[in-house]
Amino acid sequence: MISIHVLLWIFIVLFAVVGAIRGWAKELLVTFAIILGLFSINVLENYVPFFKTIMNASVFWIHTGILAGLVFFGYQTPRLQRLADSGRFARNFLQDTSIGGILGAVNGYLIFGSIWYYLNAAEYPFTFVAAPDPTTLNGVASINWIEFLPPSWLMGNPAIYVAVAICFILVLVVFI
Repeated sequence: MISIHVLLWIFIVLFAVVGAIRGWAKELLVTFAIILGLFSINVLENYVPFFKTIMNASVFWIHTGILAGLVFFGYQTPRLQRLADSGRFARNFLQDTSIGGILGAVNGYLIFGSIWYYLNAAEYPFTFVAAPDPTTLNGVASINWIEFLPPSWLMGNPAIYVAVAICFILVLVVFI
């Protein structure tokens, strides 16, 4: 059996490899999609009245579905000919690979960390995923990680709005 915090590190490394292969521009779009997913969840929970009644039934599935949907479309970035021909995204192999790997690792942390946070909030509803055992060292390490998962520090009102503003600024500066 593997501890969930070790699984987090495995996903961070896996996404870093994928990010190094895909390049920084595509990984930056995925980062924006993740931030947009967390922002959407925050807005729905705080400002849409009937959403809270829906949330009581299946919190984990709704959170994960919104996040997974936006992440899927973030990874399915279209090949826009106008952007490709602009010369902005000419691949410098070392720079593109290294920054892509870093952004991929951040994306792995944001994606798997968010899903783990929602899994913990739902009190581990699946039989194949056990809650961390506070009597073991791995369990204590996993419990300590929960306060550092993305929704715990990013879903506060000022933080998520600042993250969305930074994303929009980067879209304007880098992609347009």
